Amino acid sequence: MEETEKTASTAAGSAESKNDNAKKRTAGSYAFSFFAKAGITALVLWVLFTFVISVCICHTNSAYPAIRDGEFCLINRLSEPEQGTMIVYRLKGETRFGRVIGKGGDKIEIFNDYVSVNDYGIFENVVYPTSPEGSAISYPYIVPDNCVFVMNDHRPDITDSRTSGGIPESDIIGKVVFTMRMRGI
Repeated sequence: MEETEKTASTAAGSAESKNDNAKKRTAGSYAFSFFAKAGITALVLWVLFTFVISVCICHTNSAYPAIRDGEFCLINRLSEPEQGTMIVYRLKGETRFGRVIGKGGDKIEIFNDYVSVNDYGIFENVVYPTSPEGSAISYPYIVPDNCVFVMNDHRPDITDSRTSGGIPESDIIGKVVFTMRMRGI
């Protein structure tokens, strides 16, 4: 019976001590807790937006109709560029949007209204015809290693690999994974 009383008194004592600890939290401990959580959240967001994702707004129509001027784009920095994906890259200090047509070692040929990679025609859902006119490179073009061949979806705009050759993979910011219309909402 004594043990039952000791257990009951110990349980009551521990409940009282828990209530005392809860009552003794001060404004300083709440402030510390808040700032610690805010700091951890800020650190996680910084790492996320520095190394994993990026946010960009398209300021040209080079990727039209897939991405229009003024659209908000979410970029995945970790994904590898694959044929047919829309990427964001730097060209001569300018941020550009374009579609990957080929990777290092691929043979690119452009005929009137027809693009082939390694002697196979690629299926594209483009609105504008593709022409080799105005290209600063000669075809067939072999994409250098560690580079990608990028073309604008708005094909009359030849400020892409047709004038500058392969885009180094180090100049690629990432793959476009989400777009949202910002103008005219």
